[in-house]
Amino acid sequence: MASVILSFLFFLLLFAAIGALSIRRKRSRVDDYLLAGRSVSPWLTGLSSVVTNNSGYMFIGLIGFTYTHGISAVWLMIGWLVGDAIAWMTVHPRLRRASETSLSQTVGGLIAEAVDGPARPVAIALALVTIAFLATYAAAQFNAGGKALQVMFHWRLEAGAVIGAGLVLLYSYAGGIRASIWTDAAQSAVMLSAMLALLVLCLLEIGGAGPLVAALHAQDPALVDPIPPDLRFGFGLFAFGWVMAGLGVAGQPHILIRTMALESAREIWIARSVYFGWYVPFATAAVLVALSARVLMPDAGSFDAELALPLLAQELMPGVLVGLVLASIFAATISTADSQLLSCSAAITQDLFPGVGQSYAMVKLGTAAVTAAALGVVLLAPSNVFNLVIIAWSGLAAGIGPLMVVRLFGGRVRTGVALAMIAGGVGTVALWRFALGFSADVYEVAPGAAAAFAIYAVGRLIAPAARKSALQETG
Repeated sequence: MASVILSFLFFLLLFAAIGALSIRRKRSRVDDYLLAGRSVSPWLTGLSSVVTNNSGYMFIGLIGFTYTHGISAVWLMIGWLVGDAIAWMTVHPRLRRASETSLSQTVGGLIAEAVDGPARPVAIALALVTIAFLATYAAAQFNAGGKALQVMFHWRLEAGAVIGAGLVLLYSYAGGIRASIWTDAAQSAVMLSAMLALLVLCLLEIGGAGPLVAALHAQDPALVDPIPPDLRFGFGLFAFGWVMAGLGVAGQPHILIRTMALESAREIWIARSVYFGWYVPFATAAVLVALSARVLMPDAGSFDAELALPLLAQELMPGVLVGLVLASIFAATISTADSQLLSCSAAITQDLFPGVGQSYAMVKLGTAAVTAAALGVVLLAPSNVFNLVIIAWSGLAAGIGPLMVVRLFGGRVRTGVALAMIAGGVGTVALWRFALGFSADVYEVAPGAAAAFAIYAVGRLIAPAARKSALQETG
């Protein structure tokens, strides 16, 4: 146990030290705190974006989901990767170019600039969506960290959540987005190393990929069926839903802000190469580790499936490497939570209350306030990490993503239509998941985004008639 604790503490101190080093480069200005002066190198942008995307959801939520459902869970990652790749080819380059001429330091502010009519109501609505869903998302990260410490050290879940929140606040409050990006780069190495090391030990223990599939089939043939059973709308729409999930990155402020901070739009291709060079092997390893956990710990139902990875590490690894895995889980949670909290802080101080937006102290105070709120969600209402992340991602994707796409592809939208798109996207997500219960058949980003784009199309159709009527009345 001593070696586990020492290894874990070593990596936590390493991350904190890197965050502290970034302070030497900071300038006490709002644009530096929120966008690092738009001077981030492409390889740092790529690494930071990918570890921010691959949060505690990957180590805790996806592992638990794959452990439960088997090989069919691979479609989540395949669809997500495809959609994400499309977004990197289309959305990210346009976003970086748009940010060069924008005065805004937030995703919501950049969208609101292109509204025909009063922009303030749209900026406020986007800020509220950002705060509500990103705070929930950050709570999921603290929850994941708490679960990891719970299984390793038998602490209460709340203890790990408090430690994670404290560490995030320490360097984010001090160094802003630059500290977040620098620590993300270090955390990326720890996360990938831990997942690959655990995969190698799993395959050695089982005997390879063939025995892995055979053992899964022996447990339950459904575990090796690549197509989920009883899909009400067919496999095509099921897979399309997860492609839309990947495209949903167009509505994730904590990831998009890294593209806005990139030093040059011409270097997007470098950031993209780094991103997928890390993402593909990590996602592949995560799914294989989860399937291996099902073989090596077959007593499904006797423990929380979201604890499969840390439990597996305890069984297969020496103490030093167990500490590495624990640190990698914390790295995943921290790398996402810090970005989300900074984006919430930006939404509050730049879009919701712009009167304090240029106060460096108030922006930092906003970070502290949102951290406390996210921690409160964990302490008062802890929940399943997978579900928290999926709900938060879909709300942001459908509530912000369609408007961002319209903005980046040159479309104009009137204030009322923009507000209707936000409400329609979020409302459809809630209806699809909670009232209709169709999320297992088609992930709710697809119907949510479709509803928002349909509202935009109707708005475009009625706009000429409205203008003609207005001209006739004035004539």
